Amino acid sequence: MKRLLIAGFGDIARRALERLEGSFEVARCSRARGFDLDRPGSLSLPEADALLHCAPPPAGAKGDTHAANGDPQASGADTRTANLLAALEKGRILPARIVYVSTSGVYGDCAGARVDEARPPAPQTDRARRRLDAERQLARWAGSRQIELIVLRAPGIYAPDRLPLERLRAGTPVLRAEDDVYTNHIHADDLAAIVCRALEPDAPAGVYNANDDTEMKMGDWFDLVADLHGLPRPQRITRSAAAGAISSDLMSFMSESRRLDNRRLKQVLEVRLRYPTVHEGLRSRLSNERVTRLDQPA
Repeated sequence: MKRLLIAGFGDIARRALERLEGSFEVARCSRARGFDLDRPGSLSLPEADALLHCAPPPAGAKGDTHAANGDPQASGADTRTANLLAALEKGRILPARIVYVSTSGVYGDCAGARVDEARPPAPQTDRARRRLDAERQLARWAGSRQIELIVLRAPGIYAPDRLPLERLRAGTPVLRAEDDVYTNHIHADDLAAIVCRALEPDAPAGVYNANDDTEMKMGDWFDLVADLHGLPRPQRITRSAAAGAISSDLMSFMSESRRLDNRRLKQVLEVRLRYPTVHEGLRSRLSNERVTRLDQPA
């Protein structure tokens, strides 16, 4: 059986694990298992035929010395990917295929335009710059070694336990319609299935937008979640008022608008989404809850 190394054993990797274990002997590398991508000395990696890289870049970049253009630019460097590749280099056998879960944030603000994979990246936040740096590190490393690389640019990941319920309960406002931005989504189970497909030997290498078919503005997304969970809809405010009422993290998301094109995902990678839009994804969860309650004894 082929061997798969998973770097960053988080939610998506856990969701994919059962299916992956049918095709691979899986080695999970995480801090809990003694693998710390911030401490290169801890990285003694098993040899593998494929690598699934789900580890996020460091939240801060203090002390970083690597950057996408080869110069020291701490804000745009992903040292974890650099440490991972250095550790892989020590092995006798390199993986023949790498799948990296990146972010659609590498595109930056596109003013609501439709965005396919041919659009040049223009990240606006440090976290997105580090993701782009990771993509470029992987592309250089894999390209020079004739290793197949698939990059999945994922947008907002949602699931029953990954919804903005606390923000809704806290009364966090959203932008009024005329100031609002387009946001993109993928159900966590669908992203896990996309990861599994990308690891198959016949999956064409390249970059893919890993999003569903939803076309929705952020305020409408919050309204939908609120309605389905019996919560008050958030207040709509102007962009100028938002600066003092919304956290900087959320405000950064409200400063970027794009509509991701997923045709390449469906036509080239041949992915069929279980939840084509957030409407199916959210209502499926509520339907399952109702069935569970009906099955419980009185």
